[in-house]
Amino acid sequence: MKFTTAITHIKNGKESIRNHVLTDLIANNSFVQTIFLLLKKELPSAAQEKMCNALFTAVIDHGPGTASAMNARISASTGNNIHSSLAAGILGFGARHGVAVQDAMTFFYDMEKVEDIASHLKTMKEKKTYAPGFGHKIFTTDPRTEALFTVAKETNIIGNYCALAETVHKELNAIASKPLPINVDGAIAAILCDMDFSPIEGNAIFLIGRVPGLLAHCIEQAQSKEGILRTSEDDIEYIG
Repeated sequence: MKFTTAITHIKNGKESIRNHVLTDLIANNSFVQTIFLLLKKELPSAAQEKMCNALFTAVIDHGPGTASAMNARISASTGNNIHSSLAAGILGFGARHGVAVQDAMTFFYDMEKVEDIASHLKTMKEKKTYAPGFGHKIFTTDPRTEALFTVAKETNIIGNYCALAETVHKELNAIASKPLPINVDGAIAAILCDMDFSPIEGNAIFLIGRVPGLLAHCIEQAQSKEGILRTSEDDIEYIG
């Protein structure tokens, strides 16, 4: 089996990542810098590193009640090893939970080409098509979005796509029946568009950031004495 790669090269006992010697990266570069190098083929500026660090922190965990965390904890409670439980957690992501950054980035890249945003959003509403990256079950203003945009301004990362997100937010709420804030996925998407990431790379950023949170849930559940987690029969209504 043959395939090509431009990521890692190992020869004569020396390993390089994107043409940077691994031992040099170990000595001189941070984890965030090396992740950026893997995805973008170059080391980040100080501003880009700070922004990516904030993005990873923003998505690191969202509580034990999410589908992904519950999957991970249920798996860990059965005695599975940590990598199996982590995999179960990752498989809990889907169209309705997590991995929403890719759709939001695609939306912003498409919206950049739209001349009349207000009219376009009205048409979307008539077709019952939602705008990814907007809305939240609890927040009317997502505090994570505000924090991320603050860092984007401090690092001068903020640009046309963050401005576009604000415009969409304004026009969307002019026709919405309830407040639709720019949620954390929308903020991350706009920032990553301004950083020239692709949508699939955007989902990679989310997944990299969430893995530590899932692992923490796996470890906590594995070390607890609660036994196997399962739903009580009293909470299940038979309708057959």
